[in-house]
Amino acid sequence: MNLAALSIKQRPVAYFGVFLIIVGGVFCYFQLGQLEDPEFSVKTAVITTTYPGASAEQVELEVTDRIETKLQEMTELKNVYSNSRPGLSIIKVDIKSNYWSDRLPQVWDVLRKKVADVQPTLPSGAGKPVVGDDFGYVFGFLLAVSSDGFSYAELEKHVKDMRKELSVVKGVARVDFWGVQDKRIYLEVSSSQLAELNLTPAQIIDTLQGQNLVVDAGEVDYQTQRIRISPTGEFRDPAEIGDLAIAGVVDGRDEIIRIRDFATVRTGYVDPPSHMLRHNGRQAIALAIAPAAGENVVEVGKRIDSRINELLSDLPVGINVERISWQSDQVAESIRAFMVSLIEAVAIVLALLAITMGIRPGIIIGISGLVFPILGTFIVMSIVGIDLHRISLGALIIAMGMMVDNAIVVTDGIMVRIAQGMDREKAAIEAAGGPAIPLLGATIVACMAFFPIFASSYDTGEYAGSLFTVVAISLLLSWLFCQTIAPLLCIAMLPGPKQGEATSDPYQGKFYQLFRGLLGWTIRFRILFLGSMVGLLLVSVGGFGLVPQLYFPDSSRLQVMIDYWAPEGTRIQQTSADVERIEEFVRQHDATASVSTFIGKGPPRFYLPVSAEDPYPSYAQIIINTNSLSGVNELVADADAWVQENVPEAMVRVRKYAVGAFDDWKIEARFSGPANADPETLRMLAEQGANILRDTPLAKEVRVNWREPVQVLSPQFNEERARWAGVSREDLSRTMLRASDGVVVGQYRQEDDIIPIVARNVASEREQAATSLDELLVTPKLSTHSVPASQVIDGVKVTWEDPLIWRWDRRRAITVQCSPNGVTAPTLRNEVLAKFEAIELPPGYRLDWDGEYWSAKQSQEALVPGIVPALVVMLFILVALFNGFRPMIICIGVIPFVMIGITGGLLLTQTPFGFIALLGAMSLSGMMIKNVVVLLDEVNANLTKGLTPYHAVVEAAVSRLNPVVNAAGTTVLGVLPMLQDVFWVALAVTIFFGLIVGTLLTMVMVPTLYALLYGISVPKSGE
Repeated sequence: MNLAALSIKQRPVAYFGVFLIIVGGVFCYFQLGQLEDPEFSVKTAVITTTYPGASAEQVELEVTDRIETKLQEMTELKNVYSNSRPGLSIIKVDIKSNYWSDRLPQVWDVLRKKVADVQPTLPSGAGKPVVGDDFGYVFGFLLAVSSDGFSYAELEKHVKDMRKELSVVKGVARVDFWGVQDKRIYLEVSSSQLAELNLTPAQIIDTLQGQNLVVDAGEVDYQTQRIRISPTGEFRDPAEIGDLAIAGVVDGRDEIIRIRDFATVRTGYVDPPSHMLRHNGRQAIALAIAPAAGENVVEVGKRIDSRINELLSDLPVGINVERISWQSDQVAESIRAFMVSLIEAVAIVLALLAITMGIRPGIIIGISGLVFPILGTFIVMSIVGIDLHRISLGALIIAMGMMVDNAIVVTDGIMVRIAQGMDREKAAIEAAGGPAIPLLGATIVACMAFFPIFASSYDTGEYAGSLFTVVAISLLLSWLFCQTIAPLLCIAMLPGPKQGEATSDPYQGKFYQLFRGLLGWTIRFRILFLGSMVGLLLVSVGGFGLVPQLYFPDSSRLQVMIDYWAPEGTRIQQTSADVERIEEFVRQHDATASVSTFIGKGPPRFYLPVSAEDPYPSYAQIIINTNSLSGVNELVADADAWVQENVPEAMVRVRKYAVGAFDDWKIEARFSGPANADPETLRMLAEQGANILRDTPLAKEVRVNWREPVQVLSPQFNEERARWAGVSREDLSRTMLRASDGVVVGQYRQEDDIIPIVARNVASEREQAATSLDELLVTPKLSTHSVPASQVIDGVKVTWEDPLIWRWDRRRAITVQCSPNGVTAPTLRNEVLAKFEAIELPPGYRLDWDGEYWSAKQSQEALVPGIVPALVVMLFILVALFNGFRPMIICIGVIPFVMIGITGGLLLTQTPFGFIALLGAMSLSGMMIKNVVVLLDEVNANLTKGLTPYHAVVEAAVSRLNPVVNAAGTTVLGVLPMLQDVFWVALAVTIFFGLIVGTLLTMVMVPTLYALLYGISVPKSGE
């Protein structure tokens, strides 16, 4: 069926289809979801288990190892890694990459079942393992609510009221707090006073727990009713705790002693706090808001903005509500920037076509080859559920140059035939129908070049998979419209031949004669020409080793993050105080708009590629919003230099955000040993690796993830003397706990809060506890008589221990981490690789590279399964189109030579080659094959007309020169707007330089290679 003939015959239907495409495309564009980056699932779950009082090694062996052993049974498991620290086990589970978001819920169910199975085998005292499968949950809207002149309790009340209001906004799925401190009611007791009153901690605990329990007193029948009995006695106010009476013995007499007689009751918050937040120097609480799946983030942001503006009028002066991160603004700006790039690209393409082919042909190609395919793509994207985001819009720009190829071929063919005097309709039908099948085959081949990324099961496949889908949709639509809309527009708009020019040959100009001469020379000296091209290819392959390598580029977010790592064991209060100096510096920087400091752990995940840091009292992260993208670079440079000079006591990392798959540490070398490898051996190996990195100027921020050993106070419990004194190890531990963090002795109910009541020593005793543990008075559980701790211990020793024990796939593992200094991660790794591999490893130990190297390797290997079917389809189509193998060899044979242009362009611009540049190289292969197919199809057409093989080849190249060069020109100039985008610049450079060389190869090398394979000689003069 000839679609051109059908559309000409059924013009009303075709015109109505055009109307539907215009209206539907515009409507669907405004209905599409809008995101900054495509959604991809974070296939990681976190299992947290408490084990109070246990050392890191006890946690590892008694909790972590048991859970990991059970998890090993999961077939879905990819990696399991953990860190065990005193009293806490944190296990992270990575699921295999082929489990995407639609299959993950079932995997998490299996994970929970495995954890539930192992729970009864955990030691006494270990808490219930908590499975967090929302590790990848993204809170796109992050607010800081700070106070100026209000107490923390007042601030908390306003934040909770805001949360209730924002959680009911349409499109909001979840609203969480960050920075809210847990409430406590403290009973501050002097241990000596307890001893004087002959009171035991057990008496206080029993009395408090019994007093405030929810008790069931039953129900009674009264006449026709059944009435519930509810005794009073629960605490209605914290002050009532002080009035609670405890039976005691004073001077040999039984007495009723009230808690206020020996303790001070104080309402407060957990001390020390687990985490804290400051915004612009003020105490703050964050509200993390997550949009519902499938919602238009921009619209949700507008609704949240509107509700916040309403709430602000009810807040008192001094309560400040400010943004830390606002996804809808990021998305709106991203979409706006891409639409500007798309419009610029369309304008550039139309201008080029108008110059090279004329205004009317340019308009025809622009409408049928660009506007309609783009509008049609919006319709299909809406149907299949693809949102507007960085990848889908980038795919449109990539496909744009290829979209016009089909329309250029058809329009150029119609123009030539009309210029030769052929009837318009016949010219349209013949020019469109003749190359229809070759164009369709070439279009499918171009689409399949992107299939490997769609078939990849790695995270990058899920992230960039829509690239193939959008390119395929737009290119197939472009072929459909070049067969239907382009002929109609050509019939209506192209001018007729000028008087006396109806029979003139458009390919007899001086330029075409020079081109024929060039082809004649390359075909005559084919071995020399092809040999020189192979030489250039080998040079470019060698030169590619000089091209910088980069996995994913930095993001264009107007944000900078600064990680602050104090020495391990530093109090959170000290971390908070020390990091204020950095806050003050960045707040005074001209590029800074706002500063938010998260102390104790990382912020909520507000940007999908970046995960939050685990809890550490010695850790803080500063998030700085800047005024401009140039301000990001200025702030990073200035802050990095300032902290190196002014903060020598801590490790400080000043970083930009990145896009796509994000590795927290770009360089990671992991040493692992047997299941319970010797920590000293691991630390020795890690120190050798760290010294290698410290010795190279290409590395900075070198550290070991086990961190520094920390001091431990170790009272030497004497079992024999303690037994004579009636003191148990638990009695001693409880006494020391009361002298430090405090002992939970009951609960207080306040509305919907259940607040622990904590008994602890008075402040003066707690402050001296570290140096006076042996002076504490220990009261045996069943006695009222106290003895000094020195009677049951043989002194207090100060020992050293590992605060963290990391494991990787159930093996103890220690990782050396660092950041590149002024170079890319592959450059740094290549610099130190030989030295690392020269480290002598004991039997059973091994070295593995993680970080960006491993991520890039996995993403590249994940392309392989998709390459095989893509190649099969592409090769089959090429063989089927020409019913032979030699045309296929020509199509595939010229592709490697685009390396000449790619290497030259990347070296010239010093642009790193990474995953995004790889996508550009893949698209180049599709473009090249498409142009070669069109050229070879013309050769066959010339042979059918009776031309000699030589003239068939040369004249095919001459007649295809204008369409191929125009198609290449539109693609090359169409990617120019992408040069200003940090994400797409590598792809733009790859296509720009690669296609320029590729076009020359298509027009010169393909005829030469064809002549070589088919044994065609240059005819003698006159033949």
